[in-house]
Amino acid sequence: MTPEIKSKDSPDVDTRDNYPGRNCIMSDKSPFLYRCLCASDISGYTDMLYNSFNSWYWKHGWGKDYFGCKPAETSVFYDIYNDLSPGYSIAAFDKQTGKIVGACFYHPRETHVSLGIMCVHQDYWGKGIGRSMVEHILNFTKENGYKSCRLVGSAINMNSFSLYNRCGFVPRVSYNDMVINVPKAPNFMLGVNPQDKPGGLRIDRVRDARLSDVGKMGELEMEISGIKREMDYRYAIENPRKILHAMVYENSQNGIDGFMISVKHPALNMLGPCVARSEEAAVALMSRGLERFAGTWVLFLIPMEKRKMVEQAYQWGAVNVETHLKQVWGEFQPFKGVNMPSFLPETR
Repeated sequence: MTPEIKSKDSPDVDTRDNYPGRNCIMSDKSPFLYRCLCASDISGYTDMLYNSFNSWYWKHGWGKDYFGCKPAETSVFYDIYNDLSPGYSIAAFDKQTGKIVGACFYHPRETHVSLGIMCVHQDYWGKGIGRSMVEHILNFTKENGYKSCRLVGSAINMNSFSLYNRCGFVPRVSYNDMVINVPKAPNFMLGVNPQDKPGGLRIDRVRDARLSDVGKMGELEMEISGIKREMDYRYAIENPRKILHAMVYENSQNGIDGFMISVKHPALNMLGPCVARSEEAAVALMSRGLERFAGTWVLFLIPMEKRKMVEQAYQWGAVNVETHLKQVWGEFQPFKGVNMPSFLPETR
């Protein structure tokens, strides 16, 4: 059921006619036309994404722009998702003006569908566009035999929470959104590498991921989280756009007890996704991952019940900025370890 991966240079990836029926909702009664995004939509999409997010967060007391980059730089979301799963998006256009007024990506994987970043133009809030896009993605999920659709949504945005809840999504895990301003010469070893304790985890077991690790990463996430997404691990390791990085925590039997992917880009600096058998392994991966962001900020989401990780993050100087919820339509396996989601790639 997993879609074929096409490179960004494939001649048919961005054409409107490539995906007949998959991403189109036609209704004479609706004032909106729905179809998948294509390359000619990128400018309008990035302006809408940038302005809709910034408008919402200003309106709700954020006190600054959500996206601190240039509007055009938010095209990284389209770029990454189109690299991984070309054509799996749904966008709304005003039939009278042709203007893009809403968009959402979705990501079919081996075990599930993930509902990705969604935005609606601020002038079109409350017109049912979000509902139409969610229903389209859930119809795709059901029609293709997937047992779950998953997302990570803001717990402070009651409109989006209500939308997902009314559509059948159930909150399963709550996360602390935390930010660290990383020093230019970071040292996050404290509390991570207790050499004087039997069995203490060692930072030197964290190494860069290799393509030969992909299978083990998939097995680990299946064990911990009940999902698998090998195309994402492979993409992060190959890193064709030079903004991702993947690491693993290798145990003494040459197996993998955890992995961490991170993204560093003007639109988003973030640790995750991360999957680990223990909080200690996750903290070791975080410690090494923070080094990549020396001299800048980085965001990460820690499950609220993982107190060792939360307390370590506070010790490092992290501050809370928001709360998110993992929400699932359909089947869900409680996590048997650590699962930290990401906003890019957001295929949890």
